[in-house]
Amino acid sequence: MLLKLRGATVMAAIAVAWAGPAVAQHVPGTGSKSTAQADDFEMENWQFIYNMPKSSREQDENTRAPLGYSNNKKWREGPKRGTPDSVVRVATPPGGLPGSQYALAIKSKSTGIPGRLTNEQQQDDLLINTRPVPVSWLPSCVVRVYLPPFEEWEDRTGSHFGIRADLRTTIMEEEELPITDPRSKGGRNTRGGLFGKLFRTAMVEKVEPYWPGMFIQFHSKTDPKHDRDSAMIVVRGDSKGNVIPGPMIHEPGWWTFGMSFTADGAVHYYAKKGVEDLTAEDKITSQFPYSYKAHTFTTMFFNAVNMDDGKTWSTEFIIDDPAIYYAGGSNNRQAQSSGSKNSRTR
Repeated sequence: MLLKLRGATVMAAIAVAWAGPAVAQHVPGTGSKSTAQADDFEMENWQFIYNMPKSSREQDENTRAPLGYSNNKKWREGPKRGTPDSVVRVATPPGGLPGSQYALAIKSKSTGIPGRLTNEQQQDDLLINTRPVPVSWLPSCVVRVYLPPFEEWEDRTGSHFGIRADLRTTIMEEEELPITDPRSKGGRNTRGGLFGKLFRTAMVEKVEPYWPGMFIQFHSKTDPKHDRDSAMIVVRGDSKGNVIPGPMIHEPGWWTFGMSFTADGAVHYYAKKGVEDLTAEDKITSQFPYSYKAHTFTTMFFNAVNMDDGKTWSTEFIIDDPAIYYAGGSNNRQAQSSGSKNSRTR
């Protein structure tokens, strides 16, 4: 996706968007860290098994199972768009978390349908392997991301990397139902003849997935709109699904990103330069994306984004210490959660 943001319009949008709805602070990283849903990449034989060709279910409804996974079972290929082409354990770049020796480099080249070029912006997905939990457990997710020097980025203005969450809400949707289905009661007849007597169209509840998050968007100096290389954090999204401009990034290096989820169904977005723990001051905005209210948190995942031309690699981003935390409910119920209160040690 190309996120077009200009001048004074951007600054006005920032002033409005950062205010967000009036909801209580839930700083990502608060509570108990789930060791089953976290990875520091220090395991010596850490490896990702690709199982190519990858999934491209979003484009052609072809999942191509079995999907890729890591040998520690903490990561899996995204079934919607497929795995990044390169998921490799690397030495932690300078300035990373104290004590960290290894991190995970993510990049991709063929991001569309395997064996086919789209020459359009596409993305691949790498997911933390979790199970769904209610947002009443107050889940949150945190990750450190290393942004390489700008001269190493894919030379393209647009989104390059995503830090996302997989959520569920309930919507009302029109559906044609047989009259024997109790949900058809009160529905209307939209057909003639025999079918009109046997079916009714009614509003029914449906569980709907959605994927809010933050994208790192590059502004290339080779683009006439920009006089120097820079980047920006953009949030997806507001109540209408529009992106929200966040902090500018004039110097690459390590950044910390986090999202939290509260019982009212809101999503809270945080980011800061460096690898220190997030605080209340690092909040970008709180939103109900698409006007949805989340009832279930499923996982955290990452997007590698590029121009799918068969020759250009996406920008390589390096992540470290991705983790999911739970601040609410009984620790015995928290999706295999473990670790001491507010523990964020490696």
